Amino acid sequence: MGTHPSNHSKDVETQRSLLDLVQDNKALMSTEISERYGDKLPFLFKVLSIRKALSIQAHPDKKLAEQLHKKDPEHYPDDNHKPEMTIAITPFDGLCGFRPLAEIAHFLASVPSFRKLVGEEQAKNFESTVKGQETSSDKQTMEKNKKALQEAFSSLMNADKDDIASAAKELIKSAKSEGEKFAGGGGPSNNGQELADLMVRLDSQFPQDLGLFVSFFLNYVKLEIGEAMFLKADDIHAYLSGDIMECMASSDNVVRAGFTPKFKDVKTLTSMLTYSYAPISEQKMHPVDYPYVKLNQTAYSCSSAATLYDPPIEEFSVVKTELKKVGARATFEPVQGPSIVICTNGEGSISVGPKKEDMKAGFVYFVGATAECVLESKGEDFVTFKAFCDLSGKEGAKI
Repeated sequence: MGTHPSNHSKDVETQRSLLDLVQDNKALMSTEISERYGDKLPFLFKVLSIRKALSIQAHPDKKLAEQLHKKDPEHYPDDNHKPEMTIAITPFDGLCGFRPLAEIAHFLASVPSFRKLVGEEQAKNFESTVKGQETSSDKQTMEKNKKALQEAFSSLMNADKDDIASAAKELIKSAKSEGEKFAGGGGPSNNGQELADLMVRLDSQFPQDLGLFVSFFLNYVKLEIGEAMFLKADDIHAYLSGDIMECMASSDNVVRAGFTPKFKDVKTLTSMLTYSYAPISEQKMHPVDYPYVKLNQTAYSCSSAATLYDPPIEEFSVVKTELKKVGARATFEPVQGPSIVICTNGEGSISVGPKKEDMKAGFVYFVGATAECVLESKGEDFVTFKAFCDLSGKEGAKI
């Protein structure tokens, strides 16, 4: 949902593209946003229903995106960065960001096939560099840690194809036979059985893929319904299963390296990552009540809610609204920018001025800048997500 050239949204009645509509009438976006983002919507809004692991990937920052687009426009179709936010609609799991260093060292010591692919020299160098310094906040020490992490990760990413196939067979054999003792019983974040089950599942989808081993470098995260995480440009990740709302800066640039038959760019990926390492708790977001909405008495009486997910960037924020009774109503104050509203559950209506339209799961509406928007439920579980851009400074970033 958006104005990205790879797949414009269209008006269902006229079939005009959203891009045409906002370029013909700049007031729909606001003059400030139109000028800043070249008359295009600054965000892309997506629903992902993940039944098979999506590729291990990262998205370039603005500077690198410009370089990659200029050099290879076929694989990098635009010059924009792509920070993104994920909100779980159903239980979700994925790989996101590099694990704490002590966990990676644990897996190098307890998973022989993983150590073999990384290489003994790189494994020893990583272990000796980070030992006793895993959580140091000294800038120089952190840079040494990141360099050792980059060398170990790059060594794995450049492993020989036959060696990967052989190591994968050994890994899956261990996962199936060791159960809770797999991977030295797991780390503090994931137990051995959980990791063993994950390996078997991923191998069934992408047999003998390098991504199996990348999993030992990355945080394995689970989100419950309503939980969210934010990924900066250059954060490595792979979404494994679940239904999610995803909002991102308007870009289609992806640098892939595993769990995919598509173009892989290992050289770019290993050189572009920041190699920041942290527990997943540091990437999870802390949503808050949205302050610029008025709920009617019916909505208050049934614990309806409007929840704000506000990442530390200017291109987008998202509000999840749950109206839990017939007649429950949420009236949103105007924002100084465009919005896209999608219903993911139940039935209701959306009103802007005198215009009122029905909404049910899968219905999507564009709301122009400075328009008051009213949502009303016709059932007991009317759920919508509204992505918007507002540069007025109302929304304070919280992560």
